[in-house]
Amino acid sequence: MSEQTPIAREHDENHIIAERRAKLAEWRAAGKAYPNDFEREDISGRIIEQHGAKSGEELEANPVAVKVAGRMMLKRVMGKASFITLADAGGRIQVYVARDPIGEEAYAAFKRWDIGDIVGVAGTLFRTRTNELTVRCGELRLLSKALRPLPEKFHGLADQEQKYRMRHLDLIMNQASRSTFMARSRIVQSLRDYMCAHGFLEVETPMMHPIPGGASARPFKTHHNALDRELFLRVAPELYLKKLVVGGFEKVFELNRNFRNEGMSPRHNPEFTMMEFYEAYSEYRKLMDFTESLLRHAARQALGTETFDYQGRPLDLSRPFARLSMAQAIMKHHPQYTQAQLSDADWLCQKLSAMNAEPKPGMGLGPLQLLMFEESTEADLWDPTYIVDYPAEISPLARCSDEHPEITERFELFIAGREIANGFSELNDPEDQAARFMAQAKAKDAGDEEAMYYDADYIRALEYGLPPTGGCGIGIDRLVMLLTDSANIRDVILFPQMREE
Repeated sequence: MSEQTPIAREHDENHIIAERRAKLAEWRAAGKAYPNDFEREDISGRIIEQHGAKSGEELEANPVAVKVAGRMMLKRVMGKASFITLADAGGRIQVYVARDPIGEEAYAAFKRWDIGDIVGVAGTLFRTRTNELTVRCGELRLLSKALRPLPEKFHGLADQEQKYRMRHLDLIMNQASRSTFMARSRIVQSLRDYMCAHGFLEVETPMMHPIPGGASARPFKTHHNALDRELFLRVAPELYLKKLVVGGFEKVFELNRNFRNEGMSPRHNPEFTMMEFYEAYSEYRKLMDFTESLLRHAARQALGTETFDYQGRPLDLSRPFARLSMAQAIMKHHPQYTQAQLSDADWLCQKLSAMNAEPKPGMGLGPLQLLMFEESTEADLWDPTYIVDYPAEISPLARCSDEHPEITERFELFIAGREIANGFSELNDPEDQAARFMAQAKAKDAGDEEAMYYDADYIRALEYGLPPTGGCGIGIDRLVMLLTDSANIRDVILFPQMREE
Protein backbone atom coordinates (compact mmCIF):
# COMPACT_ATOMS: atom_id res chain seq x y z
CA MET A 1 0.00 0.00 0.00
CA SER A 2 1.39 3.41 -0.96
CA GLU A 3 2.15 6.01 1.65
CA GLN A 4 -0.30 8.85 2.23
CA THR A 5 0.31 12.22 0.65
CA PRO A 6 1.05 15.16 3.00
CA ILE A 7 -2.45 16.53 2.32
CA ALA A 8 -4.06 13.19 3.21
CA ARG A 9 -1.98 12.90 6.37
CA GLU A 10 -2.94 16.43 7.40
CA HIS A 11 -6.63 15.65 6.77
CA ASP A 12 -6.43 12.50 8.90
CA GLU A 13 -4.60 14.33 11.69
CA ASN A 14 -7.17 17.12 11.70
CA HIS A 15 -9.93 14.50 12.00
CA ILE A 16 -8.13 12.85 14.93
CA ILE A 17 -7.62 16.20 16.66
CA ALA A 18 -11.32 17.03 16.25
CA GLU A 19 -12.27 13.70 17.85
CA ARG A 20 -9.91 14.29 20.75
CA ARG A 21 -11.21 17.80 21.30
CA ALA A 22 -14.72 16.33 21.53
CA LYS A 23 -13.48 13.91 24.20
CA LEU A 24 -11.87 16.81 26.05
CA ALA A 25 -15.18 18.69 25.95
CA GLU A 26 -16.90 15.70 27.58
CA TRP A 27 -14.16 15.56 30.21
CA ARG A 28 -14.56 19.26 30.95
CA ALA A 29 -18.35 18.88 31.19
CA ALA A 30 -17.83 16.20 33.85
CA GLY A 31 -15.79 18.73 35.86
CA LYS A 32 -12.68 16.55 36.09
CA ALA A 33 -10.39 18.01 33.42
CA TYR A 34 -6.67 18.48 34.09
CA PRO A 35 -6.54 17.58 37.81
CA ASN A 36 -3.49 18.52 39.85
CA ASP A 37 -3.98 16.40 42.96
CA PHE A 38 -2.43 13.06 41.91
CA GLU A 39 0.78 12.58 43.89
CA ARG A 40 3.21 10.33 42.07
CA GLU A 41 5.45 8.39 44.43
CA ASP A 42 7.42 6.04 42.18
CA ILE A 43 9.47 6.11 38.95
CA SER A 44 9.52 3.13 36.59
CA GLY A 45 13.30 2.79 36.51
CA ARG A 46 13.54 2.79 40.30
CA ILE A 47 10.73 0.22 40.57
CA ILE A 48 12.54 -2.11 38.19
CA GLU A 49 15.86 -1.54 39.96
CA GLN A 50 14.42 -2.31 43.40
CA HIS A 51 11.99 -5.10 42.55
CA GLY A 52 13.04 -6.44 39.14
CA ALA A 53 14.72 -9.49 40.66
CA LYS A 54 11.69 -10.57 42.71
CA SER A 55 9.69 -13.57 41.59
CA GLY A 56 5.93 -13.62 41.17
CA GLU A 57 5.61 -15.67 44.34
CA GLU A 58 7.60 -13.12 46.35
CA LEU A 59 5.43 -10.28 45.07
CA GLU A 60 2.23 -12.17 45.89
CA ALA A 61 3.47 -13.02 49.39
CA ASN A 62 4.71 -9.50 50.13
CA PRO A 63 2.70 -7.03 48.02
CA VAL A 64 4.53 -3.90 46.87
CA ALA A 65 2.30 -0.84 46.48
CA VAL A 66 3.33 1.71 43.84
CA LYS A 67 1.96 4.97 42.50
CA VAL A 68 3.19 5.91 39.04
CA ALA A 69 2.30 8.41 36.34
CA GLY A 70 3.38 8.92 32.75
CA ARG A 71 2.48 9.02 29.08
CA MET A 72 0.43 6.13 27.70
CA MET A 73 2.53 4.76 24.81
CA LEU A 74 0.76 1.43 24.17
CA LYS A 75 -2.79 0.27 24.83
CA ARG A 76 -4.30 -3.20 24.32
CA VAL A 77 -8.00 -3.47 25.21
CA MET A 78 -9.21 -7.05 25.67
CA GLY A 79 -12.80 -7.00 26.87
CA LYS A 80 -12.88 -6.74 30.66
CA ALA A 81 -9.10 -6.37 30.98
CA SER A 82 -6.42 -4.35 29.20
CA PHE A 83 -2.71 -3.65 29.21
CA ILE A 84 -1.08 -0.26 28.81
CA THR A 85 2.53 0.86 28.81
CA LEU A 86 3.47 4.05 30.65
CA ALA A 87 6.60 6.08 29.86
CA ASP A 88 8.16 8.35 32.46
CA ALA A 89 11.58 9.83 33.17
CA GLY A 90 12.89 6.45 34.33
CA GLY A 91 11.80 4.38 31.35
CA ARG A 92 8.65 2.31 30.76
CA ILE A 93 6.47 0.00 32.81
CA GLN A 94 3.47 -2.15 31.95
CA VAL A 95 0.11 -1.70 33.71
CA TYR A 96 -2.71 -4.25 33.89
CA VAL A 97 -6.15 -2.60 33.95
CA ALA A 98 -9.19 -4.76 34.79
CA ARG A 99 -12.81 -3.61 34.97
CA ASP A 100 -13.75 -4.98 38.39
CA PRO A 101 -11.01 -3.38 40.56
CA ILE A 102 -11.56 0.15 39.18
CA GLY A 103 -15.31 -0.04 38.48
CA GLU A 104 -17.38 -0.23 35.32
CA GLU A 105 -17.71 3.55 34.86
CA ALA A 106 -13.97 4.19 35.22
CA TYR A 107 -13.15 1.31 32.87
CA ALA A 108 -15.58 2.59 30.24
CA ALA A 109 -13.96 6.03 30.44
CA PHE A 110 -10.49 4.49 30.20
CA LYS A 111 -11.37 2.70 26.95
CA ARG A 112 -11.93 6.13 25.34
CA TRP A 113 -8.51 7.43 26.33
CA ASP A 114 -5.90 7.83 23.61
CA ILE A 115 -2.26 6.99 23.06
CA GLY A 116 -0.26 9.99 24.28
CA ASP A 117 -2.56 10.82 27.21
CA ILE A 118 -0.91 11.39 30.60
CA VAL A 119 -2.32 9.05 33.25
CA GLY A 120 -1.81 8.23 36.90
CA VAL A 121 -1.93 4.69 38.31
CA ALA A 122 -1.96 3.30 41.85
CA GLY A 123 -1.66 -0.44 42.40
CA THR A 124 0.59 -3.35 43.32
CA LEU A 125 3.32 -5.20 41.48
CA PHE A 126 2.95 -8.71 40.05
CA ARG A 127 4.38 -10.94 37.33
CA THR A 128 2.37 -11.77 34.21
CA ARG A 129 2.33 -15.22 32.64
CA THR A 130 5.19 -14.03 30.42
CA ASN A 131 7.05 -13.02 33.63
CA GLU A 132 6.94 -9.27 32.93
CA LEU A 133 6.97 -7.01 36.00
CA THR A 134 3.63 -5.21 35.86
CA VAL A 135 1.47 -2.88 37.95
CA ARG A 136 -1.96 -4.34 38.80
CA CYS A 137 -4.11 -1.23 38.65
CA GLY A 138 -6.33 -0.34 41.62
CA GLU A 139 -6.82 3.32 40.71
CA LEU A 140 -6.56 4.93 37.27
CA ARG A 141 -6.89 8.63 36.44
CA LEU A 142 -6.58 10.75 33.35
CA LEU A 143 -4.28 13.67 34.20
CA SER A 144 -3.70 15.41 30.86
CA LYS A 145 -5.32 14.99 27.43
CA ALA A 146 -3.11 14.71 24.33
CA LEU A 147 -5.00 16.52 21.57
CA ARG A 148 -2.47 15.72 18.86
CA PRO A 149 -1.61 12.12 17.90
CA LEU A 150 1.89 10.77 18.28
CA PRO A 151 3.73 9.61 15.14
CA GLU A 152 2.93 6.11 13.93
CA LYS A 153 4.61 3.38 15.94
CA PHE A 154 6.58 1.87 13.07
CA HIS A 155 7.37 5.01 11.06
CA GLY A 156 8.07 7.23 14.05
CA LEU A 157 9.42 10.73 13.58
CA ALA A 158 11.30 9.92 10.39
CA ASP A 159 12.08 13.43 9.13
CA GLN A 160 15.40 14.47 10.71
CA GLU A 161 14.59 18.17 10.38
CA GLN A 162 11.28 17.67 12.17
CA LYS A 163 13.18 16.00 15.02
CA TYR A 164 15.15 19.22 15.46
CA ARG A 165 12.10 21.48 15.10
CA MET A 166 9.92 19.37 17.41
CA ARG A 167 12.40 18.16 19.99
CA HIS A 168 9.59 17.50 22.48
CA LEU A 169 8.13 14.94 20.09
CA ASP A 170 11.56 13.49 19.32
CA LEU A 171 12.15 12.91 23.04
CA ILE A 172 8.77 11.21 23.44
CA MET A 173 9.37 8.80 20.57
CA ASN A 174 13.14 8.29 20.49
CA GLN A 175 14.93 6.69 23.42
CA ALA A 176 18.28 7.29 21.69
CA SER A 177 17.66 11.05 21.74
CA ARG A 178 16.71 10.92 25.40
CA SER A 179 19.90 8.99 26.16
CA THR A 180 22.03 11.50 24.25
CA PHE A 181 20.75 14.47 26.21
CA MET A 182 20.92 12.66 29.53
CA ALA A 183 24.56 11.88 28.66
CA ARG A 184 25.13 15.55 27.81
CA SER A 185 23.92 16.53 31.27
CA ARG A 186 26.30 14.03 32.89
CA ILE A 187 29.22 15.28 30.79
CA VAL A 188 28.58 18.91 31.70
CA GLN A 189 28.25 18.02 35.37
CA SER A 190 31.48 16.00 35.25
CA LEU A 191 33.33 19.04 33.87
CA ARG A 192 31.97 21.25 36.62
CA ASP A 193 32.89 18.69 39.28
CA TYR A 194 36.43 18.36 37.93
CA MET A 195 37.00 22.11 37.78
CA CYS A 196 35.69 22.69 41.30
CA ALA A 197 37.73 19.76 42.64
CA HIS A 198 40.85 21.46 41.23
CA GLY A 199 40.20 24.76 42.95
CA PHE A 200 38.46 26.69 40.16
CA LEU A 201 35.64 29.11 40.98
CA GLU A 202 32.62 29.07 38.66
CA VAL A 203 31.52 32.58 37.68
CA GLU A 204 29.05 34.31 35.36
CA THR A 205 29.92 37.19 33.08
CA PRO A 206 27.71 39.39 30.85
CA MET A 207 25.94 38.07 27.77
CA MET A 208 25.53 41.56 26.29
CA HIS A 209 28.77 43.42 25.59
CA PRO A 210 29.36 47.03 24.58
CA ILE A 211 32.25 45.78 22.43
CA PRO A 212 32.41 42.20 21.08
CA GLY A 213 35.73 40.74 22.16
CA GLY A 214 37.61 37.60 23.09
CA ALA A 215 37.44 35.96 19.65
CA SER A 216 37.58 36.78 15.97
CA ALA A 217 33.96 36.42 14.89
CA ARG A 218 30.96 38.32 13.55
CA PRO A 219 28.64 39.26 16.43
CA PHE A 220 24.89 39.52 16.73
CA LYS A 221 23.74 43.07 17.41
CA THR A 222 20.93 44.24 19.64
CA HIS A 223 19.66 47.56 21.00
CA HIS A 224 19.12 48.51 24.62
CA ASN A 225 16.16 50.90 24.67
CA ALA A 226 16.67 52.39 28.14
CA LEU A 227 20.36 53.09 27.52
CA ASP A 228 19.75 53.89 23.83
CA ARG A 229 22.90 52.10 22.82
CA GLU A 230 23.98 49.28 20.57
CA LEU A 231 25.07 46.10 22.32
CA PHE A 232 26.44 42.78 21.07
CA LEU A 233 25.69 39.24 22.15
CA ARG A 234 28.97 37.87 23.38
CA VAL A 235 31.24 35.97 21.05
CA ALA A 236 33.39 34.86 24.03
CA PRO A 237 33.64 35.62 27.78
CA GLU A 238 37.46 35.80 27.68
CA LEU A 239 38.11 39.48 28.41
CA TYR A 240 35.73 39.57 31.38
CA LEU A 241 37.21 36.41 32.85
CA LYS A 242 40.73 37.86 32.60
CA LYS A 243 39.49 40.99 34.37
CA LEU A 244 38.52 38.68 37.23
CA VAL A 245 42.06 37.30 37.32
CA VAL A 246 43.29 40.92 37.50
CA GLY A 247 40.90 41.32 40.44
CA GLY A 248 42.46 38.40 42.33
CA PHE A 249 40.28 35.44 41.35
CA GLU A 250 43.24 33.33 40.29
CA LYS A 251 41.38 30.23 39.04
CA VAL A 252 38.02 30.85 37.35
CA PHE A 253 35.80 29.12 34.82
CA GLU A 254 32.52 29.80 33.08
CA LEU A 255 30.30 27.29 31.30
CA ASN A 256 27.74 29.10 29.19
CA ARG A 257 26.55 30.20 25.74
CA ASN A 258 28.37 32.16 23.07
CA PHE A 259 26.79 33.67 19.95
CA ARG A 260 28.44 34.09 16.56
CA ASN A 261 26.65 35.42 13.51
CA GLU A 262 28.08 32.88 11.13
CA GLY A 263 27.00 30.01 8.90
CA MET A 264 25.47 26.73 10.07
CA SER A 265 26.86 23.27 9.37
CA PRO A 266 27.02 19.82 11.00
CA ARG A 267 29.72 21.34 13.27
CA HIS A 268 28.41 24.90 13.71
CA ASN A 269 25.39 26.45 15.40
CA PRO A 270 25.10 30.24 15.86
CA GLU A 271 24.61 29.80 19.60
CA PHE A 272 26.79 27.20 21.25
CA THR A 273 28.13 26.21 24.65
CA MET A 274 31.72 26.79 25.73
CA MET A 275 33.65 26.30 28.92
CA GLU A 276 36.48 28.79 29.37
CA PHE A 277 38.89 28.62 32.28
CA TYR A 278 41.83 30.77 33.39
CA GLU A 279 44.59 30.08 35.88
CA ALA A 280 47.09 32.62 37.18
CA TYR A 281 50.77 31.61 37.19
CA SER A 282 50.14 29.02 34.51
CA GLU A 283 51.08 28.75 30.83
CA TYR A 284 50.02 26.88 27.70
CA ARG A 285 52.03 23.67 28.21
CA LYS A 286 50.55 23.19 31.67
CA LEU A 287 47.09 23.88 30.24
CA MET A 288 47.53 21.18 27.62
CA ASP A 289 48.32 18.64 30.35
CA PHE A 290 45.29 19.79 32.35
CA THR A 291 42.96 19.71 29.33
CA GLU A 292 44.00 16.14 28.52
CA SER A 293 43.18 15.05 32.07
CA LEU A 294 39.88 16.91 32.01
CA LEU A 295 38.73 15.24 28.79
CA ARG A 296 39.74 11.80 30.04
CA HIS A 297 37.70 12.43 33.17
CA ALA A 298 34.66 13.43 31.07
CA ALA A 299 34.99 10.27 28.96
CA ARG A 300 35.22 8.05 32.03
CA GLN A 301 32.18 9.69 33.60
CA ALA A 302 30.12 9.47 30.39
CA LEU A 303 31.26 6.12 29.00
CA GLY A 304 33.22 4.39 31.74
CA THR A 305 36.27 4.24 29.46
CA GLU A 306 38.83 6.44 27.70
CA THR A 307 38.73 4.34 24.51
CA PHE A 308 35.63 4.22 22.34
CA ASP A 309 34.39 4.31 18.75
CA TYR A 310 33.22 7.45 17.02
CA GLN A 311 31.31 7.02 13.74
CA GLY A 312 32.76 3.55 13.34
CA ARG A 313 36.41 4.48 13.98
CA PRO A 314 38.32 3.96 17.25
CA LEU A 315 39.41 6.87 19.44
CA ASP A 316 41.83 6.58 22.35
CA LEU A 317 42.04 9.41 24.88
CA SER A 318 44.20 7.40 27.26
CA ARG A 319 47.48 7.95 25.37
CA PRO A 320 49.40 11.26 25.46
CA PHE A 321 48.02 13.67 22.86
CA ALA A 322 50.33 14.49 19.94
CA ARG A 323 51.79 18.03 19.73
CA LEU A 324 52.64 19.45 16.29
CA SER A 325 52.99 22.85 14.67
CA MET A 326 50.73 23.61 11.71
CA ALA A 327 53.63 23.06 9.30
CA GLN A 328 54.59 19.77 10.97
CA ALA A 329 51.00 18.53 10.79
CA ILE A 330 50.69 19.48 7.11
CA MET A 331 53.98 17.75 6.24
CA LYS A 332 53.04 14.65 8.25
CA HIS A 333 49.87 14.16 6.24
CA HIS A 334 51.28 15.58 2.98
CA PRO A 335 54.99 14.67 2.85
CA GLN A 336 55.28 16.17 -0.64
CA TYR A 337 55.24 19.66 0.90
CA THR A 338 58.40 21.19 2.41
CA GLN A 339 59.00 23.64 5.24
CA ALA A 340 60.38 26.13 2.72
CA GLN A 341 57.21 25.96 0.63
CA LEU A 342 54.98 26.37 3.69
CA SER A 343 56.99 29.47 4.65
CA ASP A 344 56.57 31.04 1.19
CA ALA A 345 53.50 33.29 0.91
CA ASP A 346 53.51 33.27 -2.90
CA TRP A 347 53.67 29.46 -3.04
CA LEU A 348 50.83 29.22 -0.50
CA CYS A 349 48.66 31.61 -2.53
CA GLN A 350 49.20 29.61 -5.71
CA LYS A 351 48.59 26.28 -4.01
CA LEU A 352 45.44 27.48 -2.24
CA SER A 353 44.05 28.91 -5.46
CA ALA A 354 44.62 25.54 -7.14
CA MET A 355 42.65 23.95 -4.26
CA ASN A 356 39.72 26.36 -4.89
CA ALA A 357 40.40 28.04 -1.54
CA GLU A 358 41.03 31.54 -2.83
CA PRO A 359 42.99 33.61 -0.23
CA LYS A 360 41.71 37.08 0.63
CA PRO A 361 43.73 39.99 -0.80
CA GLY A 362 46.56 41.09 1.48
CA MET A 363 46.66 37.91 3.55
CA GLY A 364 49.95 37.56 5.42
CA LEU A 365 51.97 34.39 5.91
CA GLY A 366 50.25 33.42 9.17
CA PRO A 367 46.67 33.49 7.82
CA LEU A 368 47.84 31.71 4.65
CA GLN A 369 49.41 28.92 6.68
CA LEU A 370 46.22 28.61 8.73
CA LEU A 371 44.08 28.45 5.59
CA MET A 372 46.40 25.81 4.13
CA PHE A 373 46.16 23.79 7.34
CA GLU A 374 42.34 24.05 7.37
CA GLU A 375 42.02 23.06 3.71
CA SER A 376 44.57 20.25 3.59
CA THR A 377 45.05 18.70 7.02
CA GLU A 378 42.53 19.60 9.74
CA ALA A 379 40.02 16.92 8.71
CA ASP A 380 42.77 14.25 8.83
CA LEU A 381 43.60 14.79 12.52
CA TRP A 382 41.62 11.86 13.87
CA ASP A 383 43.68 11.00 16.95
CA PRO A 384 43.84 13.71 19.65
CA THR A 385 46.40 16.26 18.43
CA TYR A 386 47.48 19.64 19.75
CA ILE A 387 48.43 22.10 17.01
CA VAL A 388 50.85 24.56 18.64
CA ASP A 389 52.89 27.69 17.91
CA TYR A 390 50.32 29.73 15.98
CA PRO A 391 51.54 32.85 14.14
CA ALA A 392 51.17 36.07 16.15
CA GLU A 393 49.15 37.83 13.45
CA ILE A 394 46.25 35.37 13.85
CA SER A 395 46.45 35.21 17.67
CA PRO A 396 45.79 38.75 18.92
CA LEU A 397 45.25 37.76 22.58
CA ALA A 398 48.08 35.22 22.96
CA ARG A 399 51.54 35.81 24.39
CA CYS A 400 54.42 35.66 21.91
CA SER A 401 57.24 33.17 22.40
CA ASP A 402 60.35 34.69 23.95
CA GLU A 403 62.57 32.62 21.62
CA HIS A 404 60.49 33.11 18.47
CA PRO A 405 58.50 36.38 18.65
CA GLU A 406 56.74 35.65 15.36
CA ILE A 407 54.77 32.77 16.97
CA THR A 408 52.61 32.59 20.09
CA GLU A 409 52.32 30.18 22.99
CA ARG A 410 49.02 28.89 21.70
CA PHE A 411 47.41 25.52 21.01
CA GLU A 412 44.27 24.14 19.43
CA LEU A 413 43.14 20.60 20.15
CA PHE A 414 41.74 18.52 17.29
CA ILE A 415 39.96 15.19 17.67
CA ALA A 416 38.18 13.32 14.88
CA GLY A 417 39.00 16.08 12.44
CA ARG A 418 37.46 18.97 14.34
CA GLU A 419 38.61 21.60 16.81
CA ILE A 420 37.65 20.80 20.40
CA ALA A 421 39.67 23.34 22.42
CA ASN A 422 41.72 26.52 22.02
CA GLY A 423 44.13 27.86 24.62
CA PHE A 424 47.23 29.95 25.16
CA SER A 425 49.49 31.78 27.52
CA GLU A 426 47.63 35.05 27.90
CA LEU A 427 49.09 38.30 26.67
CA ASN A 428 49.47 40.37 29.85
CA ASP A 429 51.60 43.23 28.45
CA PRO A 430 49.10 46.13 28.10
CA GLU A 431 51.20 48.01 25.55
CA ASP A 432 51.64 44.93 23.35
CA GLN A 433 47.92 44.18 23.66
CA ALA A 434 47.03 47.75 22.70
CA ALA A 435 49.18 47.48 19.58
CA ARG A 436 47.56 44.16 18.65
CA PHE A 437 44.08 45.65 19.12
CA MET A 438 45.09 48.56 16.92
CA ALA A 439 46.18 46.17 14.16
CA GLN A 440 42.85 44.34 14.47
CA ALA A 441 40.94 47.62 14.26
CA LYS A 442 42.79 48.52 11.06
CA ALA A 443 41.93 45.12 9.60
CA LYS A 444 38.27 45.70 10.49
CA ASP A 445 38.34 49.12 8.82
CA ALA A 446 39.79 47.38 5.77
CA GLY A 447 36.79 45.06 5.57
CA ASP A 448 37.57 42.10 7.83
CA GLU A 449 34.22 41.63 9.64
CA GLU A 450 35.68 39.02 12.02
CA ALA A 451 38.57 41.20 13.24
CA MET A 452 38.40 42.42 16.84
CA TYR A 453 37.55 45.90 18.05
CA TYR A 454 39.90 48.09 20.08
CA ASP A 455 38.79 47.60 23.70
CA ALA A 456 40.10 50.49 25.76
CA ASP A 457 38.38 49.26 28.94
CA TYR A 458 40.19 45.93 28.76
CA ILE A 459 43.53 47.69 28.19
CA ARG A 460 42.87 49.80 31.28
CA ALA A 461 42.24 46.61 33.29
CA LEU A 462 45.53 45.14 32.05
CA GLU A 463 47.32 48.29 33.17
CA TYR A 464 46.49 47.34 36.77
CA GLY A 465 48.49 44.15 36.25
CA LEU A 466 47.46 40.68 35.00
CA PRO A 467 49.64 37.91 36.46
CA PRO A 468 51.21 35.42 34.05
CA THR A 469 48.07 33.45 33.12
CA GLY A 470 46.97 30.54 30.96
CA GLY A 471 43.48 30.26 29.50
CA CYS A 472 41.56 27.68 27.52
CA GLY A 473 38.13 27.30 25.90
CA ILE A 474 36.49 23.92 25.24
CA GLY A 475 33.59 23.45 22.82
CA ILE A 476 31.03 21.56 24.86
CA ASP A 477 28.75 20.70 21.94
CA ARG A 478 31.58 19.13 19.95
CA LEU A 479 32.83 17.25 23.01
CA VAL A 480 29.33 15.85 23.56
CA MET A 481 29.22 14.85 19.87
CA LEU A 482 32.36 12.78 20.42
CA LEU A 483 31.21 11.11 23.62
CA THR A 484 27.71 10.30 22.33
CA ASP A 485 28.78 9.20 18.83
CA SER A 486 26.71 11.98 17.22
CA ALA A 487 27.53 13.09 13.68
CA ASN A 488 25.67 16.43 13.69
CA ILE A 489 25.88 19.24 16.24
CA ARG A 490 22.09 19.55 16.07
CA ASP A 491 21.86 16.05 17.54
CA VAL A 492 23.35 17.31 20.82
CA ILE A 493 21.63 20.72 21.09
CA LEU A 494 18.09 20.43 22.38
CA PHE A 495 16.74 23.35 20.36
CA PRO A 496 19.14 24.17 17.50
CA GLN A 497 18.64 27.18 15.26
CA MET A 498 16.67 26.30 12.13
CA ARG A 499 15.68 28.03 8.94
CA GLU A 500 12.12 29.30 8.86
CA GLU A 501 9.61 26.61 7.84
